[in-house]
Amino acid sequence: MKEKRFKAIYSQGTVDVQRILVDTETGVHYLQTSWGNSGGLTPLLERDGRPVVRFVNDEE
Repeated sequence: MKEKRFKAIYSQGTVDVQRILVDTETGVHYLQTSWGNSGGLTPLLERDGRPVVRFVNDEE
């Protein structure tokens, strides 16, 4: 079976949810938020404005 493209490495909340997702192909981290029927997705940025890029192991 093919590995999923995005992996959730952190999740907080039940109704108002914030998750950090990692693109398993590029290593870019994203913040996903959802509130009821709405939400958003944005890349996480380093202090210098570059996207956070770190590959994660399956053990994490």
